[in-house]
Amino acid sequence: MSDGYAGRPVLVGYDDSPGSHQALGWALDAARIRGLPVLVCHALHWPYAFRPVTHEIMAQIEHVALTVVEEGVRRARELAPDVNVLQLLGKGTPAAVILEAGRDAELTVLGSRGQGGFDSLQVGSAAVQVPAHSARPVVIVRPVPPPSSPEVRIVVGLDGSPPSLAAFDFALDEAALRGGTVQALCCWTECGSSAWQDPLPFVDSHALRRGAEARFREVASELARRHPEVPVMTAFVAERPQRALIETAQDATLLVLGSRGNESPACLLLGPVTQTALREARCPVAVVPPAP
Repeated sequence: MSDGYAGRPVLVGYDDSPGSHQALGWALDAARIRGLPVLVCHALHWPYAFRPVTHEIMAQIEHVALTVVEEGVRRARELAPDVNVLQLLGKGTPAAVILEAGRDAELTVLGSRGQGGFDSLQVGSAAVQVPAHSARPVVIVRPVPPPSSPEVRIVVGLDGSPPSLAAFDFALDEAALRGGTVQALCCWTECGSSAWQDPLPFVDSHALRRGAEARFREVASELARRHPEVPVMTAFVAERPQRALIETAQDATLLVLGSRGNESPACLLLGPVTQTALREARCPVAVVPPAP
């Protein structure tokens, strides 16, 4: 990553849930290859506006919260004794605490869901709110086994939007750090098809597609020059991006997406493609905001 962020920690949300255990392992690996510390963060949140408990009971609750974050630090040091591990106990909702701490982090890593919610919940509120509002990349780790192949393959969606350009840069950096490849995917919906919202009259859809595909490959080639050692493959497909990206990343090391794409309504901080990936992708998902 850029020297301007050298020394920033890799932040990981930890609440002793299975999801946070997986996130901790991913964060430790990310910190090790970057030569950065890991900041283990836990949020102490009392869910009511008033406090119908005594000072002694609140002290006990705070002690339990401190025990959780200390357990995360202990686990991290056992898993990666060569990584510098720090701790942070914040007060507030998990999303608010993580967002505040993430301002000074290289990236933030979260499990797809924590201790709260119900059993069938696919993705927790913090795993949606944090990437939607974060100014730095956020990686959401899914509760699935790692890919069977040792090959590092990073899939990225590229549609020309500012967040997708930043996502491509992140994918390229990650592949360079891990000695892997990048597979860039651009999805096209034929003009005039049933999936096209507003068919345009007197439009040569084939010419539009050829122009879009040429521009996609040109942009990918230009961006890839920053890391000429990283193999970059491109695919321009006539499929809906939700399905194409999730299927392509089925056994990938990481799926990287911008926070929102060209088709995302302006009112959405997190685009529908990214939201679908957070719920359904079989691999960790990195959500990247547009570059400042």
